[in-house]
Amino acid sequence: MERLERQRIEREKWHQLEAKDLERRNEELEELYLLEECFPEAEKLKRDTRLLSQWNHYIQCDGSPDPSVSPEINTFISLWKEETNETLEEVIAKSKLVLNLIEKLRLLLLQTPSYDLEDKTVIQYRGSILELQELLHLKFNVATERLLRQASTLADLDSGNMEKVIQDENVTLYVWANLKKNPRYRSVRFSETQIRFEIPRILATSGIAIRLLHTHYDHATPLRPVSASLQGHTATVTHFVKDEVQKGEAEISKELQEEYKQRECESVSVCEEETKVEEQGDIEVQMSFVQEESEATKCKLEMKLLSEAVFAGKHWQTDGISNVLYQSEERLITFSLETFGPVTLIQDTHINMPFQSWELRPLDVNKVLLTVTTVFTEIQIQIKENLCMLASVKVDNKKHSSTLEGRWMTPISCILALKETGLNIFPTGHSHFYVAINHKEPLVEIKAYRQLALLSSAFAFGWSKWNVECSSKKVIVKLREHLTEEEPVQDPNWTLLMFSGDRAQRLKINENSETFSEALKEETEFHSTLYHLVKDFASKEAMEKIRSSKCQFIDSVCYMLLSTRLLSYS
Repeated sequence: MERLERQRIEREKWHQLEAKDLERRNEELEELYLLEECFPEAEKLKRDTRLLSQWNHYIQCDGSPDPSVSPEINTFISLWKEETNETLEEVIAKSKLVLNLIEKLRLLLLQTPSYDLEDKTVIQYRGSILELQELLHLKFNVATERLLRQASTLADLDSGNMEKVIQDENVTLYVWANLKKNPRYRSVRFSETQIRFEIPRILATSGIAIRLLHTHYDHATPLRPVSASLQGHTATVTHFVKDEVQKGEAEISKELQEEYKQRECESVSVCEEETKVEEQGDIEVQMSFVQEESEATKCKLEMKLLSEAVFAGKHWQTDGISNVLYQSEERLITFSLETFGPVTLIQDTHINMPFQSWELRPLDVNKVLLTVTTVFTEIQIQIKENLCMLASVKVDNKKHSSTLEGRWMTPISCILALKETGLNIFPTGHSHFYVAINHKEPLVEIKAYRQLALLSSAFAFGWSKWNVECSSKKVIVKLREHLTEEEPVQDPNWTLLMFSGDRAQRLKINENSETFSEALKEETEFHSTLYHLVKDFASKEAMEKIRSSKCQFIDSVCYMLLSTRLLSYS
């Protein structure tokens, strides 16, 4: 009887707390709505920044076209097509501008919200990107042919053959012409480089030329569809009202449908060997070169060849590649090819997923540190106002240097740069087909990320093992107030929060409890938002920091949380 009476009292108390929560729900949601005005304000600032960028380009008058203006980019392309006598040095110099224009168009497609981007504009931008890529590749081919016509005047005094190396930050070009046709010269190494290739005897006695075009960009893989997830995560669910929620569901569903059609792997560190031969039969070519891939990705890359047979379909394959050997200390790759063609190193897109843990910790005013721990790496990203930066990378608990460290970029640019260096911690709409995830309802996730971002200037958040135990309609995170920039303590006093999108509560259990329970912590109440939940126990200083946070900072934090989807992929 005593047990039944205790249960009856607990039920009554529970109903009283639910009634109290329901009574103040409208008031709390209204206050949250006012706080979340920072998101449309941030969108407005980003739109103003884009307009200012266009204006700055206009008044700069440096002769370069604005890629977003169709007549300007079309005129640039047409005039460049008419230039037919360019040297390789001139083409490589011009390639810097072309790659910059391509990058600007890519960012316009990704940064501009879908409601500001008409279909015809998307088609225009994508068409310009393709034209620039194809024209740049054509220019390299034409300039190479022009160089080979002068091969005899550039012959090496020792070997009698022509050898040419041209390099900049985006392209390294190696050209070799077999002028002497000496069968003893089957192995060729370009002077002062680690690039070496070996050809069969039949080619060593033939009049051939070989070009190795090593690019730090990918112009062989077709353009991917514009991802809705990167067009405007933060524009989804602007208000907590029914029609906006339905709109958010539709956008997420569309994203999943579109990105399911994309292939699983993305080329991250493209090293393309374009080869020009005048005569070829059944040949086998061996080349050795240094590939500057991330230490985190070495030995986890797959070499693929884009052969003539599948070139039209733009499909990479492993057929025709053999004797692959990677010497880790020398960072040297040796492999054999049955035929000439583009070669690339491709990393499994999801090698870093699912994540093992994560933490979001305040560092200073409008500045936080996001730490994501995967099986192989620990990646730390700083977020400051509207910029992001790779803070550090650890591989097997050892510090690893990266060229991205210390470079502040916009969130989208930072994401693209990290993915291109093999540090991909950003799931796409189709990733759940290839990764075992802890599925959470998309709208619950979105609401959680937005509210975590609102609180991130004064509270540290982290992964909880209990997030796996609760249902897909709820998320659990650990939280503690964090007002200074001190190093994280070993065993901080974390509080567990559970959130379902319309109800937030503190849990009675802690991270070290033996069993999972959704029981409410004693002397606490239900709230409709995370903001009002922490308001019950937060200090005045913490609440003041939250209210004084800049809208661009909150928007950037939310964007990174949405892009990593930590609650589902940890």
